[in-house]
Amino acid sequence: QVQLVESGGGLVQAGGSLRISCAASGRTSSTYAMGWFRLAPGKEREFIAAIRWSDKRPLYADSVKGRFTISGGNGKSTVYLQMNSLKPEDTAVYYCAARTRVAWDTFQPDDYSFWGQGTQVTVSS
Repeated sequence: QVQLVESGGGLVQAGGSLRISCAASGRTSSTYAMGWFRLAPGKEREFIAAIRWSDKRPLYADSVKGRFTISGGNGKSTVYLQMNSLKPEDTAVYYCAARTRVAWDTFQPDDYSFWGQGTQVTVSS
């Protein structure tokens, strides 16, 4: 099992920046990659970014490319999401997820085995 805890969410004005973190514990050695998703009211859970541990290769959704940066901390225990140029449409609950399947092909929620409880990010206009 892998436990994930997000932190760092909050309220920010449009155009501002925020960094959210995800602390992983448990069998982190079994994780192949980590991802960030978000869930906004009335919408489906959306893939935002992922990072592969072997080479720290990142991948981004088009909606955040150029504005958000995913990075990993020491070992496989921490992952960050730096969010710049935030827009009101970025308002959502952001979830950290861990992937154990060794593949870098699809980035759907079902590809991830473990999830955090989420952290709220609200961007005011």
